[in-house]
Amino acid sequence: MKGLNLGCGTRFHPDWTNIDVSGESSQVQPHDVRDSLPFPDDTFDVVYHSHLLEHLPKEQALPFCRECYRVLKGGGIIRVVVPDLERIAKLYLHALDAAINNSQPNHDYTWMMIELYDQVVRDRPGGAMLEYLKQDPIPNESMVYDRLGDEARRIVQRLRDPVRETDHSAVRGTWLDDLCRLRDRLRTAIMRRLLSQADYEALQLGRFRLSGEIHQWMYDRYSLCRLLEASGFQAPKQRTEFDSAIDHWAQFNLDTDNNGMAYKPDSLYVEASKASS
Repeated sequence: MKGLNLGCGTRFHPDWTNIDVSGESSQVQPHDVRDSLPFPDDTFDVVYHSHLLEHLPKEQALPFCRECYRVLKGGGIIRVVVPDLERIAKLYLHALDAAINNSQPNHDYTWMMIELYDQVVRDRPGGAMLEYLKQDPIPNESMVYDRLGDEARRIVQRLRDPVRETDHSAVRGTWLDDLCRLRDRLRTAIMRRLLSQADYEALQLGRFRLSGEIHQWMYDRYSLCRLLEASGFQAPKQRTEFDSAIDHWAQFNLDTDNNGMAYKPDSLYVEASKASS
């Protein structure tokens, strides 16, 4: 099977073609998926992307999915994973009712408001979600872990047990890294001289908003299926992290960890197919 994993980040399989904008691993090809995919038509048996689509502006979603359709072979499968807006909305309404009817602080309500809006409106890395995870203890820790899974556990572990850099020579980069840092410092100094404080802050905010961290749109099972159909795919079907029409899906550990647990439990999973030629 020939598989394509788009926007893979650090979760990839060596038997797949893995694409990410940074391409930090030798097993990951650097490419911005907002551009045409660098593959011929009908190349892959499977196209997969997880928590990528919501980072594209709504008007870019259809052209991107059509590119996924183009590089997929006839009879192939696309598997798309996104945050589940329907589930978030239901949990928010449940937490809202509980907050109104309970005189005690409702931490679940606070958390669901963060899930709804923070990654859309934040103006700094991590935003309000990171600030919430910095609490020790987190007042509704089990609920947060149920929503975010192992990803949240790793973030909290790093926050509570930061790595101490005792040997600075061990973390020093290459001469090219040093040169890039010098370039960035010079650019910052020049911009601060040329721009007013307000204009410089607006520039920094714009850079962050364009960095890829922000959620540009959200999907539920209805809108995601309609998007795939509009892209040419057939028979979209909601799946689970374990359930797939892709042969031996579980062995790739893309939606699950080595213990068989969901990597992102807050997800919506949908598959569709390309008609055979």
